[in-house]
Amino acid sequence: MTDDSIEMFDAGEAETDSDWLAILAEIGDEAGYMESLGATHSAFFSDMGPVLLVTFETLSGIRGAGGGQMPLGYQIAAPRGWSSLTLIAHEDSWFRDRAVFGFFDRLIDDAFFEDFDKVVFYGAGMGGYGATAFSVAAPGCTVLALAPQATLDTELADWDRRFMSARRLDFTDRFGFAPDMIDGCDRVFLVYDPIQQVDAVHAAMFRGAHVTKLRARHIGRDPQAELARIGALRPLIDAACLGTLEPGTFYRLWRARRTHAQYLGRLAGRVQSQNRPKRLVQVLRAAVAQVDHPQLRRALTRAEAALPRPDPRPAATATSEPAEEPLR
Repeated sequence: MTDDSIEMFDAGEAETDSDWLAILAEIGDEAGYMESLGATHSAFFSDMGPVLLVTFETLSGIRGAGGGQMPLGYQIAAPRGWSSLTLIAHEDSWFRDRAVFGFFDRLIDDAFFEDFDKVVFYGAGMGGYGATAFSVAAPGCTVLALAPQATLDTELADWDRRFMSARRLDFTDRFGFAPDMIDGCDRVFLVYDPIQQVDAVHAAMFRGAHVTKLRARHIGRDPQAELARIGALRPLIDAACLGTLEPGTFYRLWRARRTHAQYLGRLAGRVQSQNRPKRLVQVLRAAVAQVDHPQLRRALTRAEAALPRPDPRPAATATSEPAEEPLR
């Protein structure tokens, strides 16, 4: 349950990135702290309770997601009376910065994570890489990562050509190869779409008895956005922080997709791209039965109209002409 008596901070009045960082620094003075980590990263800490949620987010993602322009980790943790630590990347850096390394070194030296009863590292995509790579700083923690990259080192992941600009970054230095950094974790949960082949290959690089792979077909390239859209993201992170996350927990939450028009429409789009008109009609009829949405109804009408029409001509029958008289 959330505590309605907790006053939530808000940075929504910021107009520019520099204004937003200044406001977050002021909030940090009251909530815990805000620290600049070099020129392209920041750390925001809210000190509230014995559960710590560590999230890896981007400046643009936080500012564009609503929620008073506060980090997702803070939005989830604060109402629960939990502490949160957010690593904020000002650009697509994959957190590969010596200032970030040094920050985690200090946390390790200060035994920072030992002050908490439960520590959870969370991130998606680039943030998922950060969550897995830096989890080594908090032995015994839980990791929840959505479609994380294992590395973008060209020697190991030349097949991932989605982030060409990231190839200038060094993934061979400290905290580099994420699958090697999770050995000391208690549990590691990876959510990804097995249909997205590149994400599936990254997930395959994470191994161990403590690694649980949650395969979500058709969740797409942005699992965080899809889970948020169907109302499953926050309960999923809550479960990780409460220590109740199991595969069954995830799949019960993921089942909510069946009543969301966007997911159903995307699923129908995949069938349509396969040029299977009869199957498309079946999928759309099932979708409309679940969600009475005007776009789904229009798509069904078009799909039904496009079905091949049966031939109106009667089937050929035997003629009534007499058979030829047999030769005598």
